[in-house]
Amino acid sequence: MSWLFTLDHKRIGILYMIAVLTFFLVGGIFAIVLRVMLALPIADAGNQMGMEMNDTRAIVHSQNATVPDEALNLIFNPGQRTPEELQTDVEAVLTDTAAKNPNANVPIVDYAQLNEARTAAAGNYATKLNNHNTLYNQSFTLHGAVMVFLFIIPAIPAIIGNFVLPLMLGAKDVAFPRLNLASWYCYMGGAIFFIWVLGKGIMNYIVPTLERVWGGGGLDTGWTFYTPYSTETNTAVVAATGGAFILGFSSILTAVNFIASIHMLRPKNMTWFRMPLMLWALYATAVIQILATPVLAITLLLLIAERVLHVGIFDPALGGDPILYQHFFWFYSHPAVYIMILPAMGIVSEVISVFSRKHIFGYAFIACSSMAIAILGFLVWGHHMFTSGQSELLNAVFSIITMLVAIPSAIKVFNWLTTMYNGSIRLDSPMLYALGFIWLFTIGGLTGIYCATLAVNIHIHDTYFIVAHFHYVMVGSTLFAFLAGMHYWWPKMFGKMYSERWAQIGWFLVFVGFNVTFFIQFIMGALGMPRRYATYIDKYQIYHHISTGGSLILTVGLFLVLFVWIHSLLRGKQAPANPWGANSLEWHTVSPPPHANFDHAPPATDPYDYSHWRWKPEIEGYILDEASEPEERQAMAHNDS
Repeated sequence: MSWLFTLDHKRIGILYMIAVLTFFLVGGIFAIVLRVMLALPIADAGNQMGMEMNDTRAIVHSQNATVPDEALNLIFNPGQRTPEELQTDVEAVLTDTAAKNPNANVPIVDYAQLNEARTAAAGNYATKLNNHNTLYNQSFTLHGAVMVFLFIIPAIPAIIGNFVLPLMLGAKDVAFPRLNLASWYCYMGGAIFFIWVLGKGIMNYIVPTLERVWGGGGLDTGWTFYTPYSTETNTAVVAATGGAFILGFSSILTAVNFIASIHMLRPKNMTWFRMPLMLWALYATAVIQILATPVLAITLLLLIAERVLHVGIFDPALGGDPILYQHFFWFYSHPAVYIMILPAMGIVSEVISVFSRKHIFGYAFIACSSMAIAILGFLVWGHHMFTSGQSELLNAVFSIITMLVAIPSAIKVFNWLTTMYNGSIRLDSPMLYALGFIWLFTIGGLTGIYCATLAVNIHIHDTYFIVAHFHYVMVGSTLFAFLAGMHYWWPKMFGKMYSERWAQIGWFLVFVGFNVTFFIQFIMGALGMPRRYATYIDKYQIYHHISTGGSLILTVGLFLVLFVWIHSLLRGKQAPANPWGANSLEWHTVSPPPHANFDHAPPATDPYDYSHWRWKPEIEGYILDEASEPEERQAMAHNDS
């Protein structure tokens, strides 16, 4: 019970970890459900209709053996005939057959009976297809909403940020520990309500009698809740958006706490430009969360008002404007992309430098580029609406500003690569995930230029190209950075080391699985496969099969990562205080840290100066070489004593 009322930032970070990973498992299960549905034969609508017709034809043939094959072929494979032409042709065959066999009492059925069998077959298929589409729409909504609101946005700030931010500041806790716990309860309350509402619809589909027990539910709008569909659908839009509204409070409270902590708890010798880059990234993310999240909250409240009170804000039938919803929604949700990616960049900056044993290259540029991305992120929402009918001038402006985001992003990539140049690189699992992040983020960023280019955007709009792009940027990059951070700080969080060999095998499967799953979708999208469709024509089948195969590899890799972590907790060796030789302040205390983190607040020096750490084989970790400690640290330690 002490965990449920704890004010310790480390425990709250672990509580977030358990919750976020559980919801990630839920979202991941539905990702596999979607991919399997797209790989199953029912996805090929044309072939399925043909199979249904052939089955019915065989039944009719067995029951009416004297009906000529030619008539059955016509009725169940009418080709391009109109209904009138079909009736004429079938009746001609039946009449001709009867004339040729006057004593055989043939045919025993007429056109109306055959057509009734055909109509029933088509109806059966339509019902099956409608059920399939309902399950698909509700599943992809649940997958997208859970992944965005419950995993990608909170994963790094809430789990890793909560755990390491006070430690990196050399502080005992965050500025407002009670607010921190309240944030976790907001997250849990919103998340459980959100999943309950979305999951009910799918459970009702699987077991229809359950609807009489707990009522309707589910959502089929996608995670964007786009109007006008969300004002018309009979699924649980009000309840689902209510859940998302509650989740927003968690983001805002965490952001307030992080900003206050960095301002109030920074040690006096840790100036802004001597902070670890992870703190810069968390700071920039918190600024976006505070400024943008209320906009989404207001938008969702307006949507609820539209559904309940019919006030005519977004519904064109009431004089509203559905495009206005998109403006409101993307004003938050595009900056939200940077809520996802900026903390990831902070982790990569730490890991690349430590595992290259080199000072980070261009510290000030990386720090400032985080703030530049945060600012530009507010000015590009219109690139989601190039096809909505907004003016050509606005399209051009949003296109140019979108491309400007590439500059600070490229600065970071350039500085990471330069940091590695001539470095003493160790390919441990945190470094492998960081390199994977650079690979995925570069592909996602470069394809973002296609999306920002007006003419190309028209061609690839709402195709699988967009699906692949945002999965590379939002999902893959964030996931790889999250896994890099978890492997990097795992020894500090739990005081246990993990199996490096199995961690590397896990990385290989995750990397291969992710790229096989999503790279093929760039090709599929460029060829015209639209997104959000449960069925497709034959030519896209091979691409979906490859993508589904990749998703299964990815799933195996992620479960292997989970196994490595659980094995570490049960059988892992005791972790030293500093297994990597890093120099930010969290590595100056034991693993795991005590309740108040430090016996004495460590003096803050250059977080990327590793020259004073010496490898000690006996503990399989690094210790400070007191003889080479900088005079600055010695002086501060002396003053402290």
